[in-house]
Amino acid sequence: MTRLKNLFDEDFEFNAEQLGPVSCTNVENIERLNEKAFSNGDFYVGDFKEIIPHGKGKYTWSDGTVYEGDWEAGKMTGKGLLVWPSGAIYKGDISGGYLHGFGAFTATDGSTYEGQWRMNIRHGFGRKKYSNSDVYEGEWKEGVHEGNGRYFWNNGNKYTGNWKRGKMHGRGVMEWVNGDQYNGCWLNGFRHGSGIYQYADGGYYFGTWTRGLKDGKGTFYPAGSKRPSLKKCCISLGHDTGNKSVLSQCSSLNVEECMVKKPSVMRSFSEKISVSGVLRSSGRISNKTGGSSRYSDSSREFIRHNSSGTFSLDSDAGQSEVQENAAVVYEREYMQGVLIKEKIRNYSELSQKAEKKSKSKGLAKETEQSSCVGIFRGKNSYHLMLNLQLGIRYTVGKITPVPKREVRTADFGDRARITMFFPSRGSQFTPPHKSIDFYWKDYCPMVFRNLREMFKLDAAEYMMSICGDDGLTEISSPGKSGSIFYLSHDDKFVIKTLKKSELKVLLKMLPKYYNHVKEYENTLITKFFGLHRITLPGRRKVRFVVMGNMFCTELRIHRRYDLKGSTHGRCTDKDKIRENTTLKDLDLSYEFQMDKSLRKFLFQQLSVDCMFLKSQQIIDYSLLLGLHFRAPEQLNGLLEPPNMMPNTESSPAGQGLTTEGDLLFPSKGLLLVAHEPSSVSTEPGPHIRGRALRAFSLGDKEVDVLVPGTGRLRVQLGVNMPAQANHKLCRDEADLAEVELFEVYDVVLYMGIIDILQEYNVRKKAEHACKSVKFDPVSISVVEPELYAKRFIEFLQQKVFPEQP
Repeated sequence: MTRLKNLFDEDFEFNAEQLGPVSCTNVENIERLNEKAFSNGDFYVGDFKEIIPHGKGKYTWSDGTVYEGDWEAGKMTGKGLLVWPSGAIYKGDISGGYLHGFGAFTATDGSTYEGQWRMNIRHGFGRKKYSNSDVYEGEWKEGVHEGNGRYFWNNGNKYTGNWKRGKMHGRGVMEWVNGDQYNGCWLNGFRHGSGIYQYADGGYYFGTWTRGLKDGKGTFYPAGSKRPSLKKCCISLGHDTGNKSVLSQCSSLNVEECMVKKPSVMRSFSEKISVSGVLRSSGRISNKTGGSSRYSDSSREFIRHNSSGTFSLDSDAGQSEVQENAAVVYEREYMQGVLIKEKIRNYSELSQKAEKKSKSKGLAKETEQSSCVGIFRGKNSYHLMLNLQLGIRYTVGKITPVPKREVRTADFGDRARITMFFPSRGSQFTPPHKSIDFYWKDYCPMVFRNLREMFKLDAAEYMMSICGDDGLTEISSPGKSGSIFYLSHDDKFVIKTLKKSELKVLLKMLPKYYNHVKEYENTLITKFFGLHRITLPGRRKVRFVVMGNMFCTELRIHRRYDLKGSTHGRCTDKDKIRENTTLKDLDLSYEFQMDKSLRKFLFQQLSVDCMFLKSQQIIDYSLLLGLHFRAPEQLNGLLEPPNMMPNTESSPAGQGLTTEGDLLFPSKGLLLVAHEPSSVSTEPGPHIRGRALRAFSLGDKEVDVLVPGTGRLRVQLGVNMPAQANHKLCRDEADLAEVELFEVYDVVLYMGIIDILQEYNVRKKAEHACKSVKFDPVSISVVEPELYAKRFIEFLQQKVFPEQP
């Protein structure tokens, strides 16, 4: 009983694990029928049942703490009032000695909380007013903000949206007292993902952010210019980041309520820097003691931690731009808050571009009707996803208890299958579910179990990634196959639908594939972790393969390329290019210089992998290349001193925030350092198996790469590989309306060989013969396997990763 009262004297953020229920069962010295005194000096006056408190009563501890209210069988249960000597007060529901239900708590510092409790912890809906007059009103979980809620700062700023673990996380709207507003995605307290920044003067920026900085492509509409419907843009935000619907994972907000109409006001605007005739918003520099220069972008919010434990944000005040020509719109690209490319367009051009997109979408919908994508839309797609999760949970649960052993020939055979019927009502072996009845088949379960174990994938974590409550996210198909793609909530796994012919190829090559992956731990070939089939009513069959996501990284992937080494049809219509479009060979305007040893290891493995694919008569594969750009070093002369950097007293734990002069993204490049296993993440994932690479520049030692603002990353083949990207001027870039501000960038590369399930069969031979008549036989994609492998490697050696002179 003393634990409850002492807890509120010492710490108002109490912990249920430190408590037990309060009771009164050790009774001595009964003086009267309605009074009892305890040997430690505590005293009770009230109703009894036999010799224990029951009914209404008042309990006074020896130190002056008082409870008055309901009792049941010697425990505080019902409604009551608790008063501590420190001045803290609780009034509300109590159950079994715990604050449990609805109640109001006033702390000694003047902060108040009124809302729901669970086992002494704020849990449910509640409103807290902090001692500095900040107010949070919304959902709580285990004592912190989680779910939907609103936070009002004492300076007039307001946030409405989703929270997770006490931080702004998910979809939300931030409104600053100066009239600025941001509506979009948040991650751990930072703007992160797609969003719309609305300036008080009427200007808008539609784009993407990474940890509080503009990062990626976006469009700026100056004040007074025409712009698309805000409501439509808010709805479409979720389809523009990370190739998956980010906002669909967040609770919905009323867009019309959040996007408040702003009065047209005049205020001071940021200084402009002219680079090749292009106006550019100034960034900010703050000089740390010692003179090292660091920067922050105008799109970065600054969060200040107050002594009360709350935090505050500042807006991008003064960052909108006024243009004389209201029809002018700016298409921009940022890297960690630094503007690297800008194209000036008329609004009419963008409107025409949007019309073309809508027409192409209409045509795409017509062609989809005969493909997997067209068949499984909406509710059907949800059922398919649920069926997949149920089947994988069943299969992994069934195969995991089997004693570990080496695979046998029989494990690849026709009888190596697990099949099960899943009725919606449930059965002796399957749980009831909300989907339609379906049949499940799992191919070669022991083989794929061993493949998962090779990559140190724990069975429980694998199931949680794919089958957890957060579910799967459907992502747009990057190719012409019409396949459906799903992404696990933690980004570790991609699930793709297969054609029947592709399933047969994978099963045929699986024994050799297994041996190849086992022998070459640094293989760049796609990692397969499961092969399944769902049979739906009407005998419709859908086949799936689970693969490792090559872009499973905390770094933003700014460019994606699908490189085959062929030239015919290998370019993308510029009007169809979006933030996450996968580009092709002729779109690549960079060549990459990397450490000699890293390049040597890369092409050694590429040669081995291509030899394996050639032996299996595979063609049409490609190198999927992801680029994370770092902001160029040559920034100091372009940036202006900061004009609104707040003084930060301290940083809340887990916020990822820093004090003045110690910003998240210092203006320096990547740095190779000697590998330290204890300093890099060893979390199981699709890339954990490969060993760290050795770098020539560090005396052939194993290396890590230091990424400013992110940390230390383990360099593996195809993962976290540092390089320098040299921009090659293309003919289209002679247009003065589009300016590339820098020519050389530090980049982090991610790559792997994908689409390895196309055999050079009779149909492909006929396609080769037909196209060879019309086009240069060397330029077309479909060629015989040996020529395909030779051309593929030569293209990468000469055009993509040329040897340093």
